This record gives sequence, structure tokens and C-alpha cells, in this order.
Amino acid sequence: MQAFTATVNATEYPPQLKHKVIFQTFQELKPSEAMLLINDHDPVPLRFQFESMYKDQFDWEYIEQGPDLFRVKIGKLSL
Repeated sequence: MQAFTATVNATEYPPQLKHKVIFQTFQELKPSEAMLLINDHDPVPLRFQFESMYKDQFDWEYIEQGPDLFRVKIGKLSL
């Protein structure tokens, strides 16, 4: 079992708040910490945003890939 510093269940937030909460949670992570993102669809557009905003500062690992539930480990890399 992996340990996560924070968990964001995106299904619990209205659409206009989802990305705000996810990015705020990521920003609060210390280097080498990770968060768990839970979503009801593949968060590929979110990954593109991470690549644009945090290039070379995160890692992305699918723990579960659907079809109804997606769980992604998003880690903050040490620089």
C-alpha cells in the first residue's frame, strides 16, 4: 500500500473547482511527497496542464485505469 500526503477525490467537487483544488493540493506538497487523485474519467487533459505548468517537476502514475474509476499518483519531484 502506498502512502499519500493528500487525496483529492475530484468527483466530490463541482467542475469549476476541480482543477483549482488539484493544483492547490499539488503546490502544498513537499518534494518527494505524492498525492492521490481519484476521478470518474481519465484525467488526460489535466496531465497536459501539469506538463505545461510544472514541466519536469512531477511524476504521474496510474494506479487504476477505469473504466469507471481512475486513480493517479501525482508526485512532486525533488529539484
